[in-house]
Amino acid sequence: MDNCMRLYNHWMNESSLSSIHKKELYNIKDNEIEIRDRFYQYLSFGTGGIRGLLGAGTNRVNVYTIRLVSEGLALYVKDCGKEAMQRGVVIAYDTRHFSKEFALESAKVLGKYNIQVHLFSESRPTPQLSFAIRHLHAFAGIVITASHNPADYNGFKVYGEDGGQLSPTSASKIENLMKTNTDIFSIGIGDEHRLIEMGILHLILDEIDNAYHNKLNSLTKNPSIAKRFGKELSIVYTPLHGSGLFPVMKGLDSFGFQNVYIVEEQANQDPNFPTVRTPNPEAIEAFKLAMAMGSKINADLLIATDPDADRLGVVVKDKAGKYVHLTGNQIGVLLLYYILLQKTYKEELPHNGVLLKSIVTSDMGRAVGSKFGIKTVETLIGFKYISEKIEEYNKTGEYSFLFGYEESCGYLIDDFTRDKDAVQAALLIAEIASYYKVLGKTISCVLHELYEEFGYFLESVTSYQMLGKEGQLQIQHLMKFLRNEPLTLSSLVIAIEDYYEQKRYYSSGRIEQLPLPKADAIKFHLADDSWICVRPSGTEPTVKFYFGVKKETLKEASLSLINLEKEFMHHLCQCCSDMLITN
Repeated sequence: MDNCMRLYNHWMNESSLSSIHKKELYNIKDNEIEIRDRFYQYLSFGTGGIRGLLGAGTNRVNVYTIRLVSEGLALYVKDCGKEAMQRGVVIAYDTRHFSKEFALESAKVLGKYNIQVHLFSESRPTPQLSFAIRHLHAFAGIVITASHNPADYNGFKVYGEDGGQLSPTSASKIENLMKTNTDIFSIGIGDEHRLIEMGILHLILDEIDNAYHNKLNSLTKNPSIAKRFGKELSIVYTPLHGSGLFPVMKGLDSFGFQNVYIVEEQANQDPNFPTVRTPNPEAIEAFKLAMAMGSKINADLLIATDPDADRLGVVVKDKAGKYVHLTGNQIGVLLLYYILLQKTYKEELPHNGVLLKSIVTSDMGRAVGSKFGIKTVETLIGFKYISEKIEEYNKTGEYSFLFGYEESCGYLIDDFTRDKDAVQAALLIAEIASYYKVLGKTISCVLHELYEEFGYFLESVTSYQMLGKEGQLQIQHLMKFLRNEPLTLSSLVIAIEDYYEQKRYYSSGRIEQLPLPKADAIKFHLADDSWICVRPSGTEPTVKFYFGVKKETLKEASLSLINLEKEFMHHLCQCCSDMLITN
C-alpha cells in the first residue's frame, strides 16, 4: 500500500494534473481500497494494447497513460529506423468518451519524435484502421476503443504493418520501452498545428473510405441476388451508438439493399450508450429497440455492430415468426457454408483452402469445411492469431485463406482487413438472407438444415469477474488448480490441452506438442465429444469458461450443454468457491 500512496500523493501534487482528475482523486482520499485499485499497477500492455476504466490513476485510461503507451510505441518505431518513421502510424478512434482526444494526444506524442502520423478526422471502425495501414503502407496503427465494453471504459489497440494486431514480440518491446519512463507527467507532446504545417500530421478520411468500400463491393458471392431482389428483403440495422453507421449503410446500398431501416435512437454517436446496458451485439438485450422496430415493419433480418464495428450480432425469425438471436458460432457457420457453397457452384474452390478458427469456436465449422474438402486450422483466442496465419499462408502459399471466425461474433471474409470486420459480415449476411428468401427459405430454416446434416453443435460461455490485485491472484490460483487437480465428471476426460505448457496430454499417457504459441488456457476433451475450456481474459479482469457439446437432436444437445456447465461449475465451487466472486 505504501507504493500506492506514494503514487497517489505524486498525482495529487502534480501541478499539470487536470482539475477534474484532481477532484476525482481528492474524493477518494480516505478510501484505501479505491486508491490501491487505481495505483497498484500501470495498465498492463498486452498484445492488444491497453484497456480499462476511464479515470485518474496509473491503472486507469486517461491522457497520461495514453501518452505513456504512445511514447512506448514512438520509441519502438524510432528504434526500427528512419524508414519506419517515414512510413508512420495510422490512428483511428471510435465514439467513446475521449476517444477523439486520446487519438490526437497519441498523434502529438508520435509527432514529437518526427514520426509520420495519418489521423482519421472522424470516427471510423477498427477494421477500416486495419485496412488503412496496408493501403497507406504504414508501419503501424492505433485505434482508440474499448470494443463492446460499458461506457466507462476505453482503450488503445496497436497494429503492425500487416494490418493485424501487434505480435507478442513487438508488444513486449513496447512494454519494456514504456518501463524506461520514470515520470508519467514528463512526457512531452508536439503542437497540433505545427505538426500539420510541417506535414508530419496528416488528416485522412475520404481516400480511405472510398478505397475500403471498393474492396467491400468485391465481397459479393452472387452479385445478381441483391441487385435483383434487394427491395424484397427488409433489414433493420443498429450501430449501437458506434462508428459502424456510415460504412454499413453505404455498403448495403452499394450491394443493392434498398429496404433498410435504422434504429434512430441508436444512430447518434452518444458515448454514454444510453439505450443499452452494454453496446454488445453478442447480447440479445442490445436488440431490444431493433426487435421492436422489426416487429412493426415485419423485417426479415436485424443486424447490430458494436462501437468500433468489429463484431456483428444477428437476429432472424424462426418458423413461428418469432425473432431469435443467433450465437456467434451460428452466424459463423452460416457465413462459412454460404461462401463454400457459392465457390463450389462457380468452381472457384481452391484445392488448398483453409478455415481459421479459435480453440473455443464451435467444431461445427470443421465439420462443414470437411464436406467441401477444406482444412481447418485452430488458433489461440484473439483475432491477431488468425491474422498471423493469413500472413504466413500468403507468404508460403501452403493454404489459401477462405474464412476466419471466433465465437465472440468476430468474422473475416476477405483479408483486405486483418482483424474481425463486422462491416464485411453485415453485407454478406444480408446477401445470404436475400439468397435464401428467393428460394423460399429463412436463415433459421437453413440453420436447422445444417444441424440436421452435421449434428447439433451447441456452445455456451460463462464469465466471472475477479477485480483488482486480489482478483489477479485468484485467477492464478484457479488456473494452477485446474492444471494440478484431476477433473472428475460423468463423462471421462480423454485429453487435456494445456496451452501454457504447449502440450496435449491423453488419458492413455501419450503426450503431444501443441503447434501453438504459449497462452494461459486449458481445454478438456471428454469422451462424449463435449469439451470445456478455461482461460483468463486478455483484456478484462475476468476468467472465462467455454462449453461445447455435439448430439443427434436439439433436445439432447440442449440438455447435455446445461448438464455439462452445471456439473463443471459445481465441481469448481466445491473445490475453490472463494475464487469465483462475481458472475
